[in-house]
Amino acid sequence: MTAALEQLGGKAAALLLDFDGPVCSIFAGYPAPIVARVLVQVLIAQRAEFAGDLDDEQDPLEVLRLTGALADASLTEMIEDALVAAELRAVGSAEPTSYAREVIVAARQVGLPLAVVSNNSSQAVEAYLRAHRLDRHVRLVVGRAYAAPTRMKPNPAPILQAARALGVEPDLCVLLGDSLSDIEGAKAAGTRVIGFANRPAKKQAFEQAGADWVVTSMREVAQALVGLDVASGDHVS
Repeated sequence: MTAALEQLGGKAAALLLDFDGPVCSIFAGYPAPIVARVLVQVLIAQRAEFAGDLDDEQDPLEVLRLTGALADASLTEMIEDALVAAELRAVGSAEPTSYAREVIVAARQVGLPLAVVSNNSSQAVEAYLRAHRLDRHVRLVVGRAYAAPTRMKPNPAPILQAARALGVEPDLCVLLGDSLSDIEGAKAAGTRVIGFANRPAKKQAFEQAGADWVVTSMREVAQALVGLDVASGDHVS
């Protein structure tokens, strides 16, 4: 853990967490490729001309993005509604990320306002937080703007929205995310960013994209916040 990351708790005025990755794997039990296929079937049923171009698409968010770019508002809303329903179903079998709970609770314990800023729907994020008794530790949830996929990260809009709602300047926030869209969105918002490299290939990509810190475990962030000896089992609850 770098000296810079060790100083995180003292320098940040707010912590912004991406959801899918840093908090949980939302599609662990209801895989993303299956969800993507469900959305494509909706497009096929509606006779969308571009549906055939998505036969191999495995990311439901990309199905939504393309629909927003190529279809009218009505069809985009239809795909949005289907995706929200799928995300709510997926929450029931989502797999918590190791040490995510420690990070979330530790942030509250040290008085660091925490928001979840996600390209997933706010309904799904809030349902997960309630189910895992984390909602009382999270000040704010900023989810995907309804049927407006261009406002998803890497668009900085949701990050700036969270900073405003928390009453914190963007440059005093730290975003923790596990994708290049998180890194790019944070940079565009003027927010510092921790890249969570939950796969080895991500580490170099995040460094090249300009992440301020790169971690391979949420444990590192928990330790940075309060110096928890999580290796010995001193977990917050």
